[in-house]
Amino acid sequence: MNRLRTLTGTLLATATMVAATLGVVTPAAAAPAGLPGMDVSSYQGNVNWSAAWTNGARFAYVKATEGTYYTNPYFAQQYNGSYNVGMIRGSYHFARPDTTTGATQANYFVDHGGGWSKDGRTLPGALDIEYNPYGATCYGLSQSAMRSWIASFVNQYYARTGRWATIYTTTDWWTTCTGNYSGFAATNPLWLARYAGTVGTLPAGWATYSFWQWASSGTFPGDQNVWNGTLDRLRVLACNGPC
Repeated sequence: MNRLRTLTGTLLATATMVAATLGVVTPAAAAPAGLPGMDVSSYQGNVNWSAAWTNGARFAYVKATEGTYYTNPYFAQQYNGSYNVGMIRGSYHFARPDTTTGATQANYFVDHGGGWSKDGRTLPGALDIEYNPYGATCYGLSQSAMRSWIASFVNQYYARTGRWATIYTTTDWWTTCTGNYSGFAATNPLWLARYAGTVGTLPAGWATYSFWQWASSGTFPGDQNVWNGTLDRLRVLACNGPC
């Protein structure tokens, strides 16, 4: 979400000015169907969770870690604060496949806020695997090596928590860097990033998305998201079945 936020923030601002002149509704002005939610990181600092709840947010993903060298200094306020106002919350890990193995990073994530409990209010952790803000788009890995790295992460996360991690990505990055691999779709929920009026083509294997990050700013602090379903169905994901 780091580079994606930077790249799209400028584009959305420009598009919004043009659209205002032409009278066109932009993605940031028209939320898609679904249960509204948000995701935040240290960029947002201390979040006013009561206001976000009042404005309609019902879930939140919070950045916990990056690589094996970073933890979000606002994690406790954001993760616990979203929970305390009634949201269903989860944490996410920004992947650095160029630094350490997937399993190593999964362990770091779980050990620093990425765990899961069957309390009906905690989502499975998410792997944020996307454009490299520090260098080569695919982190210097071949498509097969990237697939292996992701498998190493999600398998270790499952071993530690009993849950399959949500995968956050874009169709373009996934196609470029994994060869549009379909092998994770059977187990891992898809959190798609696409700042447009429609969700567009999904990565191979996923017949539908679970979450859609549709804008980098809007009603809620951080990125704007929807869950593709009802609150009751989101609770099923949180519980991994009935609670």
